Amino acid sequence: MKKNAPNSPAPSTSEAVDISRLCEVTEPLVSARLRNPNRPDPVSHVFTIIPNVDTESLLCHACETLASLNVMATDLACEVEGSRRNVMLAIQQLAVLGELLVNRALDNLDPPGGFTETAPNK
Repeated sequence: MKKNAPNSPAPSTSEAVDISRLCEVTEPLVSARLRNPNRPDPVSHVFTIIPNVDTESLLCHACETLASLNVMATDLACEVEGSRRNVMLAIQQLAVLGELLVNRALDNLDPPGGFTETAPNK
């Protein structure tokens, strides 16, 4: 059930997004990016990963990130209804799938119990 906040102001026409203005601003940026795909994107460098991080550490952090996404999506799905709830549950399921894939990759790197497959002796 959706509840309206009692003190939330109604959006005014001055706050409405002007789509034509938005297109004018974003089109040159997108076009420039498409014309020169090797140009570094300043936004993509906000978060960087140091080059010498081992694969197991990367996968562990990815797994923890996906687990956090799972929890956040599940919590949000409990607060919304209808089609938005279905979207949140789909996002949650994709997070779980990603987490399962990363965990399997970790198991492949270091199998549980130290068991490693070897060729049979002849």
